[in-house]
Amino acid sequence: MSDPQQNAASAQAQSNGKRKRMMTLLVAVIVIAAIAYGLYYFLVARFHESTDDAYVNGNVVQITPQVTGTVIAVKADDTQTVKAGDSLVLLDPADSQVALQQAEANLAQTVRQVRGLFVNDDQYRAQVVLRQSDLSRAEDDLRRRLAVAQTGAVSQEEISHARDAVKGAQASLDTAQQQLASNRALTANTTIASHPNVLAAAAKVRDAYLANARNTLPAPVTGYVAKRSVQVGQRVSPGTPLMSVVPLNAVWVDANFKEVQLNHMRIGQPVELTADIYGSSVVYHGKVIGFSAGTGSAFSLLPAQNATGNWIKVVQRLPVRIELDPKDLEKHPLRIGLSMQVDVNIKDESGNQLGNVQNTVYQTDVFAKYGDEANAEIARIVAENAGGNASAPAPAAAKQGSIAKMM
Repeated sequence: MSDPQQNAASAQAQSNGKRKRMMTLLVAVIVIAAIAYGLYYFLVARFHESTDDAYVNGNVVQITPQVTGTVIAVKADDTQTVKAGDSLVLLDPADSQVALQQAEANLAQTVRQVRGLFVNDDQYRAQVVLRQSDLSRAEDDLRRRLAVAQTGAVSQEEISHARDAVKGAQASLDTAQQQLASNRALTANTTIASHPNVLAAAAKVRDAYLANARNTLPAPVTGYVAKRSVQVGQRVSPGTPLMSVVPLNAVWVDANFKEVQLNHMRIGQPVELTADIYGSSVVYHGKVIGFSAGTGSAFSLLPAQNATGNWIKVVQRLPVRIELDPKDLEKHPLRIGLSMQVDVNIKDESGNQLGNVQNTVYQTDVFAKYGDEANAEIARIVAENAGGNASAPAPAAAKQGSIAKMM
């Protein structure tokens, strides 16, 4: 064999050997990668479910008036922070103040009228005692005249007059007793403060006070103002949205997982999240707290109609609510609507798939003071007009019995 042929054969052999080594190396890399992926999936990946279809959500507290009025001041604007109880919008209080003054005057007058009923009670009771005394004297006089009538010392005419006097005294006593009973029917088992007329007038004061207080619209919660639409001079009615307050310390994440990802997902499982706004360097921690009662398509404005001839199966997504660690939110605040990357550790499947019954989820007490202030104002008016007898009870039944015994 000539040298050129030998050289060509040698080069071919070297090329084949190199190709075999490359193929062997490639196969080895693929095998190692497959083994590594298998180990990763078996030890790690199969215990995690992730999605990037997740968004921050929270309570958007609408500020709406409870009474009709004209806006005279707007004290907060978009992006501003407000505390619970801060005034946000003021309505013109002129009409409600007049109504409140009328209700207060009516309550004061009613208290004085009821106070007069209790005073009349004492007067009528004194009249009963007086008429009982008159009847006793008339009866004694009649008995004395009857005792000496047989001796002729007293004429029949005098006896007749004595009998008439007894009848007149008895009639006067009956009238006094009826007046006492009639007045007592208006005051029995009550005090001035608990009298029905006073309670009715007090209810009108409370209603007028609340209507006047509601001209000031407070922030129900601490948060950030958003969606402000109200303007000075605007005429508003109950239920008109004026602005919103968003408490960013109480936000959560709604992650939309495919239905095939939910088989091993349970309430209480730990979650790691990242936000696009901060990048992957900031990791939030949370936990699964609940599953939606239906898929997004089921609750959409126009639900899908699957009972058709051209039906195509589409994998559905179910919203999963995730609670965030407050410490993470304090360091890196989130806004409603931001995108999130969610990874749920599903290794521990001891939790429930359905949530437990909870108490009040969210509440405010900024409106409670109005009722307390109204009650304090009512108590002041009653005390000022009751003459120190606001809580004095009506005459007891025992006193009625004692009067009955005298009769």
